[in-house]
Amino acid sequence: MEEEQTRELWRIERLQVFFKTRGNDIMAVNEFSLSIYQGERLCLLGESGCGKSVFGMALLKLLPENAEVLGKAYYKGMETVGMSEKTFARLRGTEIAVIPQGAGSSLDPTMRCGKQVEECLRLHEKENSQVCRQKVLSLLKRLELPRLPGIARDYPFELSGGMKQRILVAAGIVCHPQFLLVDEPTKGLDWGCRDKVITLLKKLVEDEETSVLLITHDFNVAKSLADRVVVMYAGEIVEYGMREDVLERPVHPYSKGLLAALPQNGFQAIEGFSPPLDQIPKGCRFHPRCPHATGRCAQEHPNLTDLGEGREVRCFYAEG
Repeated sequence: MEEEQTRELWRIERLQVFFKTRGNDIMAVNEFSLSIYQGERLCLLGESGCGKSVFGMALLKLLPENAEVLGKAYYKGMETVGMSEKTFARLRGTEIAVIPQGAGSSLDPTMRCGKQVEECLRLHEKENSQVCRQKVLSLLKRLELPRLPGIARDYPFELSGGMKQRILVAAGIVCHPQFLLVDEPTKGLDWGCRDKVITLLKKLVEDEETSVLLITHDFNVAKSLADRVVVMYAGEIVEYGMREDVLERPVHPYSKGLLAALPQNGFQAIEGFSPPLDQIPKGCRFHPRCPHATGRCAQEHPNLTDLGEGREVRCFYAEG
């Protein structure tokens, strides 16, 4: 990673995302700043509704029309927030790809599975049908899908959840993107399927040397795939650093709470719930749920503090 970190693929500077409503504008992502390096697997970790997927979709310019994105994002030095959709679309699908969450809803139920992967290839690489078909079958074989070539002619409803997820992985990786956004790759899968999908995805992105932004709420997925981990809460970064530091020695009370809530640690759930994004509390956003909160936490909003060695935390009292 040290050599790769000299090759910055993305640089994000104070990115903010607002959703315009009939009432007031809702801030879903608050001043997000980070870099993603070539060959790196960066994980966004946090509870549902914390803004992980919104940030990812903002990066790929896939948000709905009522969203407003402020700040800067640079891909290979090109500023993308102000880039036209037509210009960015040339990157998306070739150099930049996405594996969306929800295999059941992301695949077209009326199209055969092999054709859906093949369409991605034909659209962006302009290959003829026979060449595309052979490349797709080769990729499905690498993903260890059974009954080839027959399974390529199946419709999504004929496949298990794990098989549908592998079809989505194939569609995302088939054009050999340099950057891949993977959103909740194990959502809705049983434990056996989850492990299989993660193992195969990890091997694929390593073989392809693809940079990955992984979005998940699952500590085990982050531990299996990530190089660095960013923990999000209520629309902002609360901690980030190398995987081993954040997942094994967290310093923010929220990160510690997520770790304590794992089955192997006794299901010690964090009290309370994440605030709705239109009801963000004053001061530290986590203070209503924090067992260590003080009066200062309820009044002042903490900035990210540099703990050294590429690690930062948003807490007045956390120490590395």
